[in-house]
Amino acid sequence: MIKHFLYKIKKPYHFIKTGVLNGLKAEIKYKFPAKSLKIITITGTDGKTTSSTLLYHVLKTAKKKVGLLSTVAAYLGSDSISTGFHVTSPQPSDLQKFMKRMVDKKYEYLVLEVTSHGNYQYRTWGVTPIISGLTNIASEHLDYHINYDEYLKAKAEILAKAPIAVINSDDQSYLPLIKILKNNLVTYSKDSQLPKKVQRIIKKTFPEDYNQMNAKLVYAISKSLNINEIDFVNALMSFKGVPGRMEKVANNKKLNIIVDFAHTPQGLKSVLRSLKEKQEKNHNSGRLITVFGCAGKRDIKKRPEMGKIATQLADLSIFTAEDPRDEDVWSIIRQMKEQISSGHDRILSIAKRGEAIEFAIMKLAKPGDTIAILGKGHEESMNYDGIEYPWNDIKAVEQILNEQHPRVK
Repeated sequence: MIKHFLYKIKKPYHFIKTGVLNGLKAEIKYKFPAKSLKIITITGTDGKTTSSTLLYHVLKTAKKKVGLLSTVAAYLGSDSISTGFHVTSPQPSDLQKFMKRMVDKKYEYLVLEVTSHGNYQYRTWGVTPIISGLTNIASEHLDYHINYDEYLKAKAEILAKAPIAVINSDDQSYLPLIKILKNNLVTYSKDSQLPKKVQRIIKKTFPEDYNQMNAKLVYAISKSLNINEIDFVNALMSFKGVPGRMEKVANNKKLNIIVDFAHTPQGLKSVLRSLKEKQEKNHNSGRLITVFGCAGKRDIKKRPEMGKIATQLADLSIFTAEDPRDEDVWSIIRQMKEQISSGHDRILSIAKRGEAIEFAIMKLAKPGDTIAILGKGHEESMNYDGIEYPWNDIKAVEQILNEQHPRVK
């Protein structure tokens, strides 16, 4: 009850501190730039960065003047601007400044990735989207939002701001959302009937089922924006993906090394299933090895669930650190093992992430094996005791392949 009360009173606090004192002040300073832009917001537990980046690429391919603000980077046209360490939704003053820059350069569209935290804390102050899209709402961030119902309400608030909301009718959030949302709803699903060319290019570009769903979300939004089919197909043909999202690291060890941001039970399950299916399709008898951890000071309920998923889907798993913050890594790893009743002989525990990745590549894996290094993706730092230390999984893999020893802390 106390936690729920504190959660509720945080909102008016953020309304004043972040919204009025930061957002409104910046909005006035930069002359209400959002009013001059067509803003499309993308939210969801998993897949929002891929969906946002793909939509930005579709609009750019259609010759629209478009900007992107996501957790990976900001783009103005083809110019990339780094967003730094662990960035989610920026502070209102930074967002208003970015939009003012877009208006000055006569941009028309902004694709904005929005988190539940960012919206709840009024970091998207002044933003009224023309369309809002949703990937899914899985059990995540319950350390902040208390329970799934509150998390769903936080996501629904984002969707409700737009006259059109595009939602996933296959997701568990669909039925509660249609009871809450009063705006015009557009749906997409696994069974959506798409033009044959569109269906083919989606499957060719994205072998993974979950990324096909992300592409269907983007197609539904594109249709609402009157983007033609040819531009959508051409965009997918030239789409290079998102850094740290199913990113393959080249090597001469005959290993399939994949780095991905999957850090939720649903994300972990989707990635491992996809990699298993790919191995079976290619008649690859190699093993699936995963290296991942669970973040400190975040939803602890997902830890045993993710440990159980890994033992069910991967042949071998190494449990390790992932932003432990001020928690003990070994304590987190023990919690990851709590629901595992069998398969303990297929789990290794190596607290230091660099050592875990190095062991997987140099000692454990054999030619033909797939190594999935999950949870960090594009991120450029690791948090220990509140301090951000430089760290990137892809760079770490490359150092190991060059027989160097990556270190953090």
